Amino acid sequence: MAYYYSEPSRTFSEYLLVPNLTTKDCTPDKVDLTTPIAKFKRGEKSSLEIKIPFSSAVMQAVSDDRLAVALAQNGGISFLFGSQSISSQAEMVRKVKAFKAGFVISRSNLKPQDTLKDVLELKEQHGHSTIAITEDGTATGKLLGIVTGRDYRISRDPLDKPVSEFMTPFETLICGKVGMTLKEANDLIWEHKLNSLPLIDDKQNLVYLVFRKDYDRNKEFPNELLDSEKSYIVGAGINSRDYKERVPALVEAGVDALVIDSSDGYTEWQAETVQYVKENFDVVIGAGNVVDREGFRYLVGAGADFIKVGIGGGSICITREQKGIGRGQASAVQEVAQARDEYYAETGIYVPICSDGGIVHDYHITLALAMGADFVMLGRYFARFDESPTKKVKIGGNFVKEYWGEGSNRARNWERYDTGGKTTLLFEEGVDSYVPYAGTLRENLDKSLGIIKSTFCNCGSLSIHDLQERARITLVSATSLVEGGAHDVILKENTSTFHVD
Repeated sequence: MAYYYSEPSRTFSEYLLVPNLTTKDCTPDKVDLTTPIAKFKRGEKSSLEIKIPFSSAVMQAVSDDRLAVALAQNGGISFLFGSQSISSQAEMVRKVKAFKAGFVISRSNLKPQDTLKDVLELKEQHGHSTIAITEDGTATGKLLGIVTGRDYRISRDPLDKPVSEFMTPFETLICGKVGMTLKEANDLIWEHKLNSLPLIDDKQNLVYLVFRKDYDRNKEFPNELLDSEKSYIVGAGINSRDYKERVPALVEAGVDALVIDSSDGYTEWQAETVQYVKENFDVVIGAGNVVDREGFRYLVGAGADFIKVGIGGGSICITREQKGIGRGQASAVQEVAQARDEYYAETGIYVPICSDGGIVHDYHITLALAMGADFVMLGRYFARFDESPTKKVKIGGNFVKEYWGEGSNRARNWERYDTGGKTTLLFEEGVDSYVPYAGTLRENLDKSLGIIKSTFCNCGSLSIHDLQERARITLVSATSLVEGGAHDVILKENTSTFHVD
């Protein structure tokens, strides 16, 4: 007969952390959130660590090169979405590895024939006051001019006025040459009292912008996640179909870590993919997703460097609803963490685990870490920010950003749900939606990290390992959930509070 679990499938919301003694030396500024993402032997150090336990999901609506740079600047890692051509994904990797702190790829660009109306719409969409005017309207086209707020007057200039009539033309711009150092670029900015400096190549094509406000960028990002060549660390998602073509291209582009992106990782296809990567390349490879001991042991046996945990817990995932497959995220993390610890005791090899899905509040991240996860993977959390690749639109007076699942008809990522059948998406396992726009990654991440570090101190812990050793966790009843929120009062209207993931 079928096997039945004796315990119910539980979520993070069913648990709370019980405080430990907070000593005087246990303060948020002393909390170290550094964590490994590649397996290592007892007594040794992981070959790849991140400075905060955050990774961004392998999703079209979340992880492109721009978000990868922003997250690496703050100590985390992005896994670039794999549901795109091999060449375009490899190019994203190259862009991240080529990015230098202070050298910005222009995100707001127009053509000379565009209008003031286009300028205002682009400014509202991205919030950028400096717009590069290129021949083809791209970030790498021939630079013809720059538009800033000083170049037009909304009260007097007609909205159909061509950009070519009010932009600062190239002939009067002070530009730098690509290849110059950040110090040389900043010297030009200060010498000529500029707010921004375009960097161009020998054909007058725009390559980067350097801004006066980024002068102290290196000091601004003390947690930058850099490789030995001082380039940003970046990951990428792959599948178990075209990995023999995709992986070589990503490795050649400089990718630091790979992860097989699948709703169910307990398959022979994943084992074969992991084995191929480990036999042919020196790159970190994660596998998953799994929800139990058996799945963990199987993928670790194939050679995986880290294991991703979670099926059906994402905010846009409907795998459980469609197929009846999955498990409550808290239960899944607990069992896989126990299996990880048993494996470590047996072999002396520590395999990090990533909790993917089920995060609704910031404290859920702390709970996931306390239950044994080494880091978490977030989708909706990052989709809300300026740096994510989706459009910001206004609905009902509020700004939102588009967010869709990899199993939705919009993404058409059938490889993620491949079970050896037809090469099509027969039914959806994700939805197409919106999330509340929340501003920049940095300001939101700082707030989340502040909450997490404060909770660590409440638990008397200064590291993730300490938390996992010392945390005390309790189940909560339905009535205590009500008690834990605001109750028995009349709340003043507050439209600025949103769940994080």
